[in-house]
Amino acid sequence: MPTTITHLSVRDIRFPTSRSLDGSDAMNTAPDYSATYVVLHTDAPSALEGHGLTFTIGRGNEVCVAAVNSLASFVVGRTLEEISGDIGAFWHSITGDSQLRWLGPDKGVMHLATAAIVNAVWDLWAKSEGKPVWKLLADMSPEELVRCLDFRFVTDALTPEEALAILRRNARGKAAREQEMLEQGYPGYTTSAGWLGYSEEKMRRLAREGVAEGWTHFKQKVGGNIEEDMRRAAILREEIGWDRKLMMDANQVWEVDEAIVNMRRLAAFEPWWIEEPTNPDDILGHATIRERIAPIGMATGEHCHNRVMFKQLLQAKAIDFCQVDAARLGGLNEVLVVLLMAAKFGVPVCPHAGGVGLCEYVQNIALFDYIAVSASLENRVLEYVDHLHEHFLDPVVIRKGRYMPPQRPGYSIEMHAATLKEFEFPNGPAWA
Repeated sequence: MPTTITHLSVRDIRFPTSRSLDGSDAMNTAPDYSATYVVLHTDAPSALEGHGLTFTIGRGNEVCVAAVNSLASFVVGRTLEEISGDIGAFWHSITGDSQLRWLGPDKGVMHLATAAIVNAVWDLWAKSEGKPVWKLLADMSPEELVRCLDFRFVTDALTPEEALAILRRNARGKAAREQEMLEQGYPGYTTSAGWLGYSEEKMRRLAREGVAEGWTHFKQKVGGNIEEDMRRAAILREEIGWDRKLMMDANQVWEVDEAIVNMRRLAAFEPWWIEEPTNPDDILGHATIRERIAPIGMATGEHCHNRVMFKQLLQAKAIDFCQVDAARLGGLNEVLVVLLMAAKFGVPVCPHAGGVGLCEYVQNIALFDYIAVSASLENRVLEYVDHLHEHFLDPVVIRKGRYMPPQRPGYSIEMHAATLKEFEFPNGPAWA
């Protein structure tokens, strides 16, 4: 019997992280990590459900909730078999409505809402197959994968035929790479010691703990006062040494020339990359900064809102690291297109994961990228932050600085019922 999606529910879930300044940076000084949380309910006898979320940082999450409700008709009443049979066409339909598309297109609140629903569909599909999402993808043939994708507006950079060639070229070693990941895990980096609002004492303690836990890559938030940035970088180098990698993230606060000047000063601490040094839409600005601060790498992508923006960043040679976000793009379908484009251009994908649920999401993306798309771990690390994982049924597992592949069916994004009740805004006990 086919499985019908009978209705969609959506909730405004917020965590008061601003109270401890978790997630604080130069642009986002006091975020409340939040989720527009979607559940796709079905008529399956097993009470099969698809869960998905999109990430925000507090105020405005209710706008995402409203946007999800405006898109519900694209899934409610349809069968899982109908959608999964041509999920590429489904993605095109939910992003291509001529009236709703006017609110984007493919960007902003509507695209965030699209991600929550699309990712919930993938969660539902993976659960129905009894596989985690990374395994569902890895088990597909190149032809099946390409049928999941919408190449509209990017064929000047990547054609379906080129995508097939990439996937076919790496198909032979998939089983060995999958086994390697199961045994060793995917390399990660930690942002946990580097939040801008943390005291020196807390930063030192967390850096020491990170070294003891086996982390080899650390990220520091910069973009406040440059002298303070220098002082904090010196502290981190004291704690982690010079053999480990140090990355920096300015969260969009600098002008182009300011970024060049500041990074030339911060170069004394040998940063591996600078992330989001200026406005995330400024492709040529990123290209200019990259050229002027080499050999420091350029990383961006967490606010890059669609595959077309990534196409231009790659074509303009503006980035050294592609930081795709699981919920900023319009769900997994669009993420897969970006993975393939990055593989063609030879740019490593290091997904953004600095928010609630994003680590759970992107472990699936990074694993699939290595197993089936890039077949390389060179210059690839996956971001990790160490808070809010306890709210998920299938939280990330880290061993010696590496992500261990999730085994539970789905997209690893389902939250505990008690969490949804406690943190629902504005009436949950956490907000009362």
